[in-house]
Amino acid sequence: MGTLFLVATPIGNLSDMTPRAIETLGAVALIAAEDTRRSRQLLNHFGIENRVISYHQFNERARRDQLLAALDAGDVALVTDAGTPAVADPAADLVRAALAAGHTVSPIPGASALTAAASASGLIDGPFVMLGFLPRGGEERKRLLGRGVASNLPLVLFEAPGRLRATLDDLHAAAGDREAVVCRELTKLHEEVVPGRLSGLAERFAGEVRGEIVIVVGAAGEATAAEESVESVLRSLLATGMKPSAAAREAAAMTGQPRSGLYALAEQIRKADRDGQ
Repeated sequence: MGTLFLVATPIGNLSDMTPRAIETLGAVALIAAEDTRRSRQLLNHFGIENRVISYHQFNERARRDQLLAALDAGDVALVTDAGTPAVADPAADLVRAALAAGHTVSPIPGASALTAAASASGLIDGPFVMLGFLPRGGEERKRLLGRGVASNLPLVLFEAPGRLRATLDDLHAAAGDREAVVCRELTKLHEEVVPGRLSGLAERFAGEVRGEIVIVVGAAGEATAAEESVESVLRSLLATGMKPSAAAREAAAMTGQPRSGLYALAEQIRKADRDGQ
């Protein structure tokens, strides 16, 4: 029975590749990579010539049986485009299947955009919520934003440069003008760690932006965090643009309160907000 190694790779600076990661990738029978061309460049840099196949969100189910069969014969390593596998990247399905089949799963720690941004932000000293990449739009985007904001905890999310301004605006609308940090191109030549309020950061990054982005949003202020009522949860969900019915459904899942009563309260909140405008 082989071992599935989850190997962290650099998020920009090749010097962050660990000796153990290099040794592991050179020893396994097969490497599954999110982008084979990008990973091959990395492997060539370190003189690793092992067999590589693709494994990404569009073929993960189709590849699962093939990789499980490979694990029956030997060790397999999984890498993503950059950073630690299974953090906002494909891998969880394969990890579950490997564990269920009795294989050993072993993480090879290293670079992670999540931990790099969290440590550099100065906004996280306890629990936080990781939102990963938000959907581009629709109810799922509103739902994830609403649930994150309603937690009153710090938030960490990844974003593409072309959508940074829109996401900062959505965060501002949903969470209020919280403290936040935009981390761009971490570990690379043009690295930036830019602190500010969400409103100011939205203006700061209103123009063309390049590179990989991590956003860290601070926790709610003390007055907001103390207000852990059902109403505050509903207000956070409604602030994302969710309809009262959807907000009531999410609030019911979060609080255990009856959905019918939450829907009525959501309608009252929305009417009061409209009348106050």
